Amino acid sequence: MEKDYRMAPGEILADCSVPQKGEWKEYFEDLLNPTDMPSVEDPEAKDSEVDSFITQAEVTEVVHQLLDGKVLGVDEIHPEYLKSLYVVGLSWLICLCNIVWQSGTVPLDWATGVVGPLFKKGDQRVCSNYRGITLLSLPGKVYSKVLERTLLLLVEPRIQEEQCGFRPSRGSLDQIYTLHRVLKGSWEFAQPVHMCFVDLEKAFDRVPHGILWEVLWEYGVCGPMLRAVRTLYD
Repeated sequence: MEKDYRMAPGEILADCSVPQKGEWKEYFEDLLNPTDMPSVEDPEAKDSEVDSFITQAEVTEVVHQLLDGKVLGVDEIHPEYLKSLYVVGLSWLICLCNIVWQSGTVPLDWATGVVGPLFKKGDQRVCSNYRGITLLSLPGKVYSKVLERTLLLLVEPRIQEEQCGFRPSRGSLDQIYTLHRVLKGSWEFAQPVHMCFVDLEKAFDRVPHGILWEVLWEYGVCGPMLRAVRTLYD
């Protein structure tokens, strides 16, 4: 007997081998637009430490580091196209990035993502057993990468020394080494060790944006930079 599709976590889809187009649309709309987010006030304005424009060096460096052969976004611009731009072409891209930076408005293509499901494990008829992959505009990703580099300069001095995830030149190997040393020391001195492993389901998809803006503000991200980041999520 065919079962009706519901969006509750773990719910089995209609009797078919994989979810259908309409079911994916419902699932990702509910996942990416939760209705139970806590309400927060907008951060108060304060002086910004960020330059008022994006430089040629910033954009050029990001463009040169693009990887060839990547899947395209909605505008179908290839990495090879941007890397083949000469001075005049790059100057137009830099000008566009600065228009977006100063106006706080992004082109529609930059704000449009093509979401596709990537199967992880379990029942292929269950939407929650897939991970969503969003394909974005490449010029928009260049702009976002420039913002990300500036953000790292602002927040890096304020991040706790113990954090290794999502930080340059650090990773899980550093944490494994530290844990090994702690366990070795506890064994030598007969001291107890307590560990807690937390795995948040769909954590990145469910971050409340209002709280994210507050955290960035507390870390010194404000003014044009905070507005630019928020614009990408509006």
